[in-house]
This record gives sequence, C-alpha cells and structure tokens, in this order.
Amino acid sequence: MQKLSKWVLKTAGWRLVVTVDEPKKSVICVAPHTSNWDYPIGQLFYWALGRKASFLIKKSWFFFPLNYIFSALGGVPVDRTKRTSVTQQMADEFDKRETFHLAVTPEGTRSLVDKWKMGFYNIAVKANVPIQLAYFDYAKKEMGITVVFYPTGDEKADLEKIQEHYKGVTAKFPERFNLHASKQ
Repeated sequence: MQKLSKWVLKTAGWRLVVTVDEPKKSVICVAPHTSNWDYPIGQLFYWALGRKASFLIKKSWFFFPLNYIFSALGGVPVDRTKRTSVTQQMADEFDKRETFHLAVTPEGTRSLVDKWKMGFYNIAVKANVPIQLAYFDYAKKEMGITVVFYPTGDEKADLEKIQEHYKGVTAKFPERFNLHASKQ
C-alpha cells in the first residue's frame, strides 16, 4: 500500500514533507479541514509514510460488514451513550495500546467555525501524549508533519502556538479556514 500511495500522490502532484520522527503515541492535529478530499488525501499521505493513524467514528457505524472496513482503515468506535467522555474513552485507548496515533480535525467540520473544538488537545493532555501538527497546503500541493507539540496544560497559550503553525497554509477552500478560531 505504501508504494501505491506514494505513486498516487506523486502522480497527483503532491509533495510529502516530514521533518520529525513519529512518537510511539500521539494525537495528530490535522488542519485545515475544509474539503471532503482531506480524508482520502490524508489517508494516502499516512500510508505513503508507512504509518497507521486512527480516527474517531460513531459506534453505530460499526455493524457488519462496515465494521471490518472501518477497523481496517483505523476507525475507533466512540460510544456517546456511555457516561464517560470521549476524551476519557480515547485516553483509555492510549493506555491499552503500545503504539497509537489518533488523527483529529480541530475544526470538527468542513464549514467555517468561530472556534476550534479542543477535543484533540484535551485527549492529548489526558493521555499524556504529544500532538503532531499535520497540514494540507493545497496551494503548494504539499502535506506534512513538521512539529511535534507537547501540551503544557495552558490551553489558551498552547492553542495560540498551535494555530501559529498553520499560518501561511492554504486550505482547499480558504474562506472556510479560521485561524483566529479560539476557545470561547
């Protein structure tokens, strides 16, 4: 799958930029997220690197035969009916696994948002893991991971530093990407 993914991305004109080693466990903050193309391109990117990333999906989608497909792609079922929070459920997943990388889009949607959802950050803090800052730059046809960020627990200051990393990155639909989205 790695060679095929590299070939597809190269044929489509995409360049991969990775300047940091992958930690054993991490949350992957993926931004900007403004297009349906972000998931397949991101999946190809990770496969091209020979890496595996997981993503959150509602538990209700895990029924035969879709459960096999979603599991193979890295889907992690989230049970919203449980009394425990998604943050706690994911922290538990990190505890269970020797290696685990969870990709999360801070916008939570492809539409313009006033504030980023802080689930990616809260999961990283609760699980005591770093955050890989992954990006798609459609203007440069480049995707990459160039920073591994270690949360300090100061959510506001950390969010400012994280968002700073995405300045100059062009989304597929730039009008839908708000870098000034803050926790309110």
